[in-house]
Amino acid sequence: MEHGGNAQKGWAILAAVLGSAALVAYSIAGAFQTLVWNPLAAVPGATLGEIHGAMTEAGESLGAPRVIGWSAVGIAVAAAGMIGTLRADAPRAGQVASIYLALLVLAAPSHMFVAFTGGMGIADAFATSGGDHAPWGALLYLASGMALVALAGIAVWRTKFRHA
Repeated sequence: MEHGGNAQKGWAILAAVLGSAALVAYSIAGAFQTLVWNPLAAVPGATLGEIHGAMTEAGESLGAPRVIGWSAVGIAVAAAGMIGTLRADAPRAGQVASIYLALLVLAAPSHMFVAFTGGMGIADAFATSGGDHAPWGALLYLASGMALVALAGIAVWRTKFRHA
């Protein structure tokens, strides 16, 4: 591989490292948002143990196995992307970045799906709304929105400069 190819692969690896870090952080923060921060914000003054006890008594759940599974899949996908980039002969940074950005975009609807059970469980057990009570959920969705804007920017940039 020539020197330029090494530099190109270096940029792709950097994109994979940053993308993996973002995806892992999103996966962990999403699990904490659903299982810890949101329940504590929805029931101020109660401990997690008290919240879980009241939810169990009401026949409700935070859906922890599904949330933990979702988080584990996000981490596994980040690792697979990193391994794939490292093993590829000539990965392109723009393509690697685009894949990770798309994964971050998709993290928002998948997080809403897995958080639904917990939100409804809190709403039913404590007679409150099922939406986010902690601010961190909004930040996750903002991160996904920013990833969508960046992905669109990359698509426009590629189109403009390929046809120039």
